[in-house]
Amino acid sequence: AVVSTQSTGHYYITNNLRMLFYSFFKSLVGKDVIVELKNDLSICGTLHSVDQYLNVKLTDISVSDSDKYPHMLSVKNCFIRGSVVRYCHIPAEEVDPALLMDATRKEAQQNKQSAGA
Repeated sequence: AVVSTQSTGHYYITNNLRMLFYSFFKSLVGKDVIVELKNDLSICGTLHSVDQYLNVKLTDISVSDSDKYPHMLSVKNCFIRGSVVRYCHIPAEEVDPALLMDATRKEAQQNKQSAGA
């Protein structure tokens, strides 16, 4: 599901896995999340929308280190390109491990079947 290229060290998410994440994040719309970017900026806000590229729009945002990023104090909403996201911190009560494991098993089984065909 996750493909690595040895020469560049970059990781690419296959379409099936991307759709799994997309479906999961769609279920979190309206919830408070923390998005940590690759430049170490952490943005807290309410997840307004997500698209198939895992770009997200947050509303009512705040930053974790306002002293380091004072220009972000006046920003209330933002769009974040999926490729710049390092982590998304989500509330534990919003995660159903059984449902995620089941979806992951189904995807692995589909990958096995398509590889054997």
